[in-house]
Amino acid sequence: METRQVRLKADGLELAGELHVPSRDKVHPALCICHGIPAAAPDPTDRGYTVVAQRFCLAGFVTLIFNFRGTGKSQGNLDILGWTGDLRAALDFLYERDEVDKTQLCLLGFSGGAAVSIYAAAHDARVSSVVTCACPADFLSLHQSETPADTIQRFRQIGAIRDKDFPPSIEEWQRGFETVSPIKWIDRISPRPLLLVHGDADELIPLEHAHRLYHKAKEPKELKIVHGARHKVRLEKAAMDFVLDWLKAGCQKRAENFR
Repeated sequence: METRQVRLKADGLELAGELHVPSRDKVHPALCICHGIPAAAPDPTDRGYTVVAQRFCLAGFVTLIFNFRGTGKSQGNLDILGWTGDLRAALDFLYERDEVDKTQLCLLGFSGGAAVSIYAAAHDARVSSVVTCACPADFLSLHQSETPADTIQRFRQIGAIRDKDFPPSIEEWQRGFETVSPIKWIDRISPRPLLLVHGDADELIPLEHAHRLYHKAKEPKELKIVHGARHKVRLEKAAMDFVLDWLKAGCQKRAENFR
């Protein structure tokens, strides 16, 4: 396995990422892992997504993890609509790699990154399958007690909004969350396979969101409820075991169909 530090470009911003490659001697299915919206300032000791990426890489996936704008070492300010452009740049990056099977571009998103993954798949036919973990059906129902100005101030405090004059319009910034709401787009993923994973002890996004999304989605679809799992599903070994097996089976089936 080889790990490379990479830089992506989106809307003039530089995004930090890591590419994990099983080997260069053949092409592999690709997986882009999308993190969620930060709830606290960055913890430099947290290697959670790197550990997940390495696991999927060892299973045979060229795996990309990166920081959306406003997070980690990436430039810019947190903007959910801007995140959709960041993910498009990540997909472009993977699609151009010689070691990637261009018929196998998979997305694995967590929380807010899951929402962006659904939006991206609905608008980009290159995406071959989608896995969401702890995905909100919408954002409005999650923050009814918080005004947009309060949300922006909270993101300033944790370093996700860095520029004094951002956003230029609070109303447009807020509308971005409404635009990206997964419940509006999830039915457009079909006929590509979709897996929804949610913990029944999720303390941030109620399980009801997963049921709403599953009901709206079209086949092929699957809902995996992880008993006792909280919001950080990536820390649940049983959940990640299930996701890996599901992705491997789907890639094998797709490969057979392309022969």
